[in-house]
Amino acid sequence: MKGKELIKKAMRLETVERIPWVPFVGSHAGTLLGLTATEYLQSTENIVAGVNKAIELYNPDGIPVAFDLQIEAEVLGCTLAWADDNPPAVISHPLTQGIELESLKVPCACKGRIPVVMDATAQLRAQHPDIALYGLITGPFTLALHLLGTDIFMKMFEDPEYVEKLMRFTTDVAKMMATKYIDAGADIVAVVDPMVSQIDPMSFETFVSPSCTEIFNHIRDNGALSSFFVCGNAQQNIECMCDCKPDNISIDENIPLGFVKDIALDKGVSFGGNIKLTVALLMGTTDASKRDALECMDIGGKRGFILAPGCDLAMATPIENLQAVAELVHDEVEQGELRASTADVAGIEALDLTNHWRADKVIIDIITLDSSSCAPCQYMVNAVERAAADFGDKVIFKEHRIKDMEGVQMMVTLGVQNLPTIVMDGTVEFISQIPPIAKIKERIDAHLSLKGIR
Repeated sequence: MKGKELIKKAMRLETVERIPWVPFVGSHAGTLLGLTATEYLQSTENIVAGVNKAIELYNPDGIPVAFDLQIEAEVLGCTLAWADDNPPAVISHPLTQGIELESLKVPCACKGRIPVVMDATAQLRAQHPDIALYGLITGPFTLALHLLGTDIFMKMFEDPEYVEKLMRFTTDVAKMMATKYIDAGADIVAVVDPMVSQIDPMSFETFVSPSCTEIFNHIRDNGALSSFFVCGNAQQNIECMCDCKPDNISIDENIPLGFVKDIALDKGVSFGGNIKLTVALLMGTTDASKRDALECMDIGGKRGFILAPGCDLAMATPIENLQAVAELVHDEVEQGELRASTADVAGIEALDLTNHWRADKVIIDIITLDSSSCAPCQYMVNAVERAAADFGDKVIFKEHRIKDMEGVQMMVTLGVQNLPTIVMDGTVEFISQIPPIAKIKERIDAHLSLKGIR
């Protein structure tokens, strides 16, 4: 069966003869061409060439055209910081800089880099009629946060009507982008909304559910399938996500796949994920990558499951690791042999933190995927930086990115289970959700008091 039909069958919750495979190749495709993320993401020609190369190497059933959650934000006035090895990051928020919400308009699809990705979609559609093309759009809550910054969390309590108006606007932007992707030939529109991992189910149902339900209905009415893609520890919101009635939800390693499977299938929604992005694919061996993929396949099963990395692939992900997973997906004999193997996967060595702590300062460790490419991580690091500024040299903070082995080791050593997480003097203080600045200051004060520092 052709890849596109296999994915459609999985999304219809029909039993498939082979689990479909969707590598979330974003800027990693630029690496395949020897390009930086900046060069890659600003050129239709480069995106088409990169996706074609990824298709050649990874034999996917489906693939995203582009993985960049800043396209809409850039058009709406957010300043971006471009990088060589990551998609750009939002570094300014128009609604905190004197711009009125009422003055924002749904952008023309002719603006910014929107034509770049739409033209790429149309070209790839013509070249690959049998592969499912994913058009990725910025989820309405994440786009709202790009426009307003972390002030949105306070506004949700102090001025919910304002947030509802902002979500109305970002919903309309998402529907415009979905329509354009569908018109260009995308089979699946994925609403990528990582910041919903930062809110509780009540806030989700109040501010996010109406918007996302409307977007998924819009996608369905326009003849395409949909996926609700969230990274981070959004476990508390999986039921809410399914209740928005997407055709699929996709999650990362922060959430147990079996947990998602049970809820999704009970709600009549297909599900995807969640090969470990860093420990397996980025820093692991081919064998470790295959073992992690096989574990996901055995949990997911052949009804309603789509195998995928947990998020956008790191640019430096070894080609051979992804090829190993692709080969495994297409070879049931190898799957059986790997299950029968008893070889152990090497563990992660803990760090010696004896000299890490200070008697005269509070040490804050922020464990992230990578704040330059992960929106929740970026906003958590920013929150710590702002909170620590009032304490001068009494506080030292550092980000540990699990895209690096040191970050993985720090995560293991501190006993961190979910990302992003704030640890103060070895005590896990804030897990996955970005706390208000005042709360971070309150915990810093408490740790200073324990040390007798004023």
